[in-house]
Amino acid sequence: MLVRDFMTPNPVTISPNTSHHEAVKIMRERRFRRLPVVDEHGHLVGIVVEKDLLSAQPSPATTLSIWEIHNLLSKLKVADIMSHPVYTVRAYCPIEDAARIMVQHRIGCLPVMEGDKLIGIITETDIFRTLTQMLAGGEPGIRIAVRMPRMQGAVLRLAQVIYENHGRIVSMATLNEPDGQHKLVAVKVTDANPADLEKALHAHSDWEIEDFRESSDCHVPQLFGKPK
Repeated sequence: MLVRDFMTPNPVTISPNTSHHEAVKIMRERRFRRLPVVDEHGHLVGIVVEKDLLSAQPSPATTLSIWEIHNLLSKLKVADIMSHPVYTVRAYCPIEDAARIMVQHRIGCLPVMEGDKLIGIITETDIFRTLTQMLAGGEPGIRIAVRMPRMQGAVLRLAQVIYENHGRIVSMATLNEPDGQHKLVAVKVTDANPADLEKALHAHSDWEIEDFRESSDCHVPQLFGKPK
């Protein structure tokens, strides 16, 4: 799974001379939160995000009139508020490495480059969507989380137990634990009899079943607060 498979190709861009008002208008109309900034030669020179535009606006406590505020913002250019230089990624970068770069630098997107040409953009939303697909989020099945020793063949043993109970693995992910001795394996399984599969898993004394459920109440969003 590479960045090219999940990025938005040919993203909408703006120039450094784009006004604050125009940048806000584009974001609202196109429902974007980030816009790459390119110069007259098409070279990436920065990126502007929604929070940059919002932070550039006067505080609600300002004593300026609405006309004064409008005048000030009309003179503000994207070049004055954009972030630069910009962290970027290549199209053939693995999706997990793109996610690591975002986490490491606390950023929400990465422009995708081919040489010095901007060819796409990948965002934290794309990463979350990919994670959901990888883990079969929202799909029916038995969700299992097993804590097991980190040793060769451990995951194979788990797959064998599932197979022997007529289960079909829909998704699988592993997470190495900080102690260096164990890993957590999360599996989504269909077709198996839940009672039989759970019994078979508990037969392995060196495994700890941390979660076993046929469905999740997380699938139905819970809303709190005063209705609009």
